[in-house]
This record gives sequence, C-alpha cells and structure tokens, in this order.
Amino acid sequence: MKVVSYFTDETRNRRYAQIDLDGLAKCDNEALDDLFDSIIAEARKNEKSEKWESVKAELLKEGKIHVSNNNKTFG
Repeated sequence: MKVVSYFTDETRNRRYAQIDLDGLAKCDNEALDDLFDSIIAEARKNEKSEKWESVKAELLKEGKIHVSNNNKTFG
C-alpha cells in the first residue's frame, strides 16, 4: 500500500507530498512513526547540526536529563 506519493519540480526535487488518508488510517504505529520521522528529517535537512556533547551539557543544565552510574534518565 502506497500511503505517500511525492511530486517533483522540473529539476526533480521533491516539492509536494500527497498522503492517502484512508491508507494512513490502516498503518500501524511503527509505520506512522517512520513516516513522521522522515517528514521531520526532510524539513530539517538544512539545519545546522550540533555536537552531542554540547546538546547533552545543555540538557543536563536544564535538568532534562540526569546522569548517575553511567545511566541516563530523562525527566
């Protein structure tokens, strides 16, 4: 079942996506997660990346993760 169809411009770059809502309703959660992850990744592909160590330091500073005995918990 093809849930998403892409339409390209004259330079063959993807410009639009058409989503079959009936097909989408039949997808399991894992397939939906994959679909949404790919949409988010495509939307963010030109964003500047950050090193994990700086992201981790910021999350620790904000109290969003805690480290104890090399185990990370998210809170």
